[in-house]
Amino acid sequence: MVHRRPTSSLAVGIVAVAAFAVGPGVAAAHDVTGSRFDAPIPLWLLLVGAGVTVAVTALWLARSPEPTESPHRRHLLTVPSSVAGPLRGVTRGLFFLAVLAALVAGVVGQQVPAENAATVFVWPVWFRGVALLAILFGTPWPTLSPWEAVYDGLVRLEGGAVALLGSYPTAFGTWPALVGFLALVGITETLTVVPRSPRLTTAVVAAYGLTMVVGAGCFGRSWLRRADPLAVFYRLFGRVAPLEWSRTDDGGYAVAARPPWQGCRDPVYGVASVVFVVAMVYTVSFDGFTNLRAFQTVLFATRDALGTGPETAIFLYTAGLVGFVATFAFTGWAVERLGRPADGSVVDALYGFAPTILPIAAAYEIAHNYPYVLRSLATLLEIAASSRGPAVGPLDPLGWLSMPAFWGSQVALVVFGHVVAVVAAHRVAVERYGDSAGRGHLPLVVLMVGYTVLSLWIISRPVVFV
Repeated sequence: MVHRRPTSSLAVGIVAVAAFAVGPGVAAAHDVTGSRFDAPIPLWLLLVGAGVTVAVTALWLARSPEPTESPHRRHLLTVPSSVAGPLRGVTRGLFFLAVLAALVAGVVGQQVPAENAATVFVWPVWFRGVALLAILFGTPWPTLSPWEAVYDGLVRLEGGAVALLGSYPTAFGTWPALVGFLALVGITETLTVVPRSPRLTTAVVAAYGLTMVVGAGCFGRSWLRRADPLAVFYRLFGRVAPLEWSRTDDGGYAVAARPPWQGCRDPVYGVASVVFVVAMVYTVSFDGFTNLRAFQTVLFATRDALGTGPETAIFLYTAGLVGFVATFAFTGWAVERLGRPADGSVVDALYGFAPTILPIAAAYEIAHNYPYVLRSLATLLEIAASSRGPAVGPLDPLGWLSMPAFWGSQVALVVFGHVVAVVAAHRVAVERYGDSAGRGHLPLVVLMVGYTVLSLWIISRPVVFV
């Protein structure tokens, strides 16, 4: 990877995003420090065993009687508006100040990525940390979003909703969010050195924020709900959360527990939403793949074959995404033909089954990124403490975690996520196909087994001798 001197110029920063797309940035260090080790069982046996586990789960579901009761939700607590309102306001204010402080540090602070709040906060703590919160507790983005905070301020100033160009165009769907996700997370975070440059990080976030605020001013709050890539990203992850939040009549919240597959049974709508879900699964996998020597081999072989330069990594990312989307579309076609051969709708099948792969994306997101988030959060605390006094010694929240235990946690998370996805897909198949659910579900089971093996191979190669 070639390093360049960072610049505060937004125009040069945008050019740098494309010019430096030669390999993974900060996101390449999402693992636990330590040496590789010999796995207790051969890797091939682990892969086979995990695949069999997923397949047997599907077979057991197909042979089990279907539950007839309504979806199980257990009420846990009610947060009254007198508590929810102030808590929401304080949380939003603190996050807004954190974003501002990080952006200021990115411009005027020391241009060392591991010591600057911009690079330490934006990519791991904000982008990835909030994703983990969404998976575990439900999306917090409506509260945290700084763009929502700015728009709310505009609404107060104007005394009503602001939408200079009228309602959000239906034709837009979630296409703006999809394009933003691919550009911001898929390419910029994964394939460029922007996450290693505080000033470029500030420029990217400033451009993203300006786009969101201007769009909201033109089309109203719907822009922030449907066109904000992080809003859609976190909302989809929130479907997997074991907690369900609903507003009460007095403006508070009712919190209920639910199975992790429950929120994945409701369909998404629009081709862009389907592609967004597939892109979530693909992007976190591709991020892991960039950590392997195999990626470097493919990257340089492709560069030599095509005679291209740094943009080759973007080409590989795009080609892989097209392959993933095409594979899922073909699987949806096969599911619908087997489950409802006479009058089936492939598009409706894709809408219905796309959310069932969200548990796969969520499990891999946690497995791949939780060390990255926790260590970056510790670093951010060190930076904050050092700015107010003597330097604080290094904090290592995962110093107790051995490499075998870390790898074991990754394996468990990945397999669990695939099992939850199988359950969700089976429930959707039963609702769509009735007695033909087992047959219709089969192509998706094959896809999930294959992805189980691929995921475990990607997370195991950097840490396990084979």
